[in-house]
Amino acid sequence: MQQLLLYFFTFLILIISYGKNPDKTRLALKKAWRSFENILPQFIGVILLVGVVMAVMDPLTIGQLLGDQSGWSGVVLASVVGAVTLIPGFVAFPTAALLLEGGAGLMQIAAFISSLMMVGIITIPVEVTYFGKQSTLLRNLLAFLFSFVVAMVIGRVVS
Repeated sequence: MQQLLLYFFTFLILIISYGKNPDKTRLALKKAWRSFENILPQFIGVILLVGVVMAVMDPLTIGQLLGDQSGWSGVVLASVVGAVTLIPGFVAFPTAALLLEGGAGLMQIAAFISSLMMVGIITIPVEVTYFGKQSTLLRNLLAFLFSFVVAMVIGRVVS
């Protein structure tokens, strides 16, 4: 029901925008479509990858690796995977939802998402260019450690 209301509200705002300035609205829709076209291959690729992993790994295996019973080893695994993975946020959250449905634990997913969003192992060379080696390494280390704090807070709040 909430999704339907959100779609309705968005469509209503689009109609109001078109009424005020049709040219700007058309331009905005064209830009949005181009962004969608650029994002779609990444999105489909990650969803397919997660789908294959979910097909190959049964919920029991996902539960053992990333489930509640995996404990801190699962949190560390999820945080490391998140740190070395380069996935945009709009793909990461649906991926996390699929992993949760597959048996992953909330603490593990919290560590995965927070390290994915905050730690940039793959982007370190670019970051070093702009911020320097010491700042980059310190920021990434603190962000990685903070992903464990996030996991701990989620663990306390949920249980």
